Amino acid sequence: MDNKAVAIQVKGVEKAYKLYDKPSDRLKEALGLSRKKRYKEHYALKGIDMTIRQGETVGIIGTNGSGKSTILKIITGVLNPSSGQVTVNGRISALLELGAGFNMEYNGIENIYLNGTMIGFSRKEIDARMDEILNFADIGAYVHQPVKTYSSGMFVRLAFAVAINIDPEILIVDEALSVGDVFFQAKCYHKFEEFKKMGKTILFVSHDLSSISKYCDRVMLLNQGTKLGEGSPKEMIDAYKQVLVGQYPLPEDNGNHLLDDHEIGAAAAKAGGEKKPAGQDGKGHGKVSQGEPGGKLLEQNAVNPELLEYGTKAAVIEEYSVTDEAGRKTGAIIKGQFCSVHMTVRFQKDIHAPIFAFTIKNSKGVEITGTNTMVEKAFLEPVSAGAVKKITFTQKLDLQGGEYLLSLGVTGYEKEDFQVYHRLYDVMNITVISDKDTVGYYDMNSSIQVTD
Repeated sequence: MDNKAVAIQVKGVEKAYKLYDKPSDRLKEALGLSRKKRYKEHYALKGIDMTIRQGETVGIIGTNGSGKSTILKIITGVLNPSSGQVTVNGRISALLELGAGFNMEYNGIENIYLNGTMIGFSRKEIDARMDEILNFADIGAYVHQPVKTYSSGMFVRLAFAVAINIDPEILIVDEALSVGDVFFQAKCYHKFEEFKKMGKTILFVSHDLSSISKYCDRVMLLNQGTKLGEGSPKEMIDAYKQVLVGQYPLPEDNGNHLLDDHEIGAAAAKAGGEKKPAGQDGKGHGKVSQGEPGGKLLEQNAVNPELLEYGTKAAVIEEYSVTDEAGRKTGAIIKGQFCSVHMTVRFQKDIHAPIFAFTIKNSKGVEITGTNTMVEKAFLEPVSAGAVKKITFTQKLDLQGGEYLLSLGVTGYEKEDFQVYHRLYDVMNITVISDKDTVGYYDMNSSIQVTD
């Protein structure tokens, strides 16, 4: 991939906005009537660097206000950066604010020509793509009506169809794959997969972490205009989940400084979260925490050496295991049989209503299934400091044969604030053994009748 030509190069890009306390301050500055600074600068982006090579699919994730849409608008030329440089090699199709260039008085056909011309196509080139655009939008005779009469669903379908059928070299997508009904969404994702197979360069912003895991080669994590990190989808999604609960090990200066391994270890220890290899104690147990208290994997299961652990440690998962329907501790479960996920939790503080949870992901980091005690209404009681609780989730395992990763957690709400007390992401491997795999992630165990 490194030998491929650069499609998008972003160097030191910053975007600052002037914030005024009152409109009169803006007017005075515009007229040159004030010598003192009457505004505060808000940085939507701070020194962002990124390199995307031809044929890559790169995702950008982050909380609202992190600067995701801003960087896309700068790359596409909708916004100018306050400083820094952006280089784009290739024709871009951007799905940002769908329909932003539509004239509401024009009908659908007229808007297709309008948008195509704005992108740089001749009328002949638009004519050649017209049938494909209309078939993709699938809004029937409404295409001859003014777009101001369209429903919101018809409007975005036409806008998406125009944007995605112009044969771009670079496709930039900002949450646009969630438009329309489920059938249109499926069509959009199919087109997205076609682009990947054709070797198109794709820059993809989404809150749908499953789509990020499925489609992206690399992911960049933004927070408050700063690039926190860049890496595999799984690594960045795990880091993003820490950001969401305020437990990502941020740099001290909160500037545009990517953490190296040493800094992550130091900052994580301060924040109560750790990412470290699991060792063996010589007794068949895998240790997942060297702090106090720690956690240990019960016998016969394989510990993940890339375990991600964090939390306030007000409650700590000390032991955990998976057993088959015969009660044997194992990391291999036969498809269709019952299995149990066990964890032992010690409480360091009084907690009003702890929530115990487990999640199963595939090897790409896509969450396949999981549940917790709040959803199941299985345990809604306060727990006192010093107490130890043993939790067991038992279920029939109908996942397709393959390798999966188990994550465990203890969380809760303090007043209205969500708290993570202890999480063990991808703590161990589960192998599902199967002699019959159907389509998708799990088996529906259909009962079939064939009659004359």
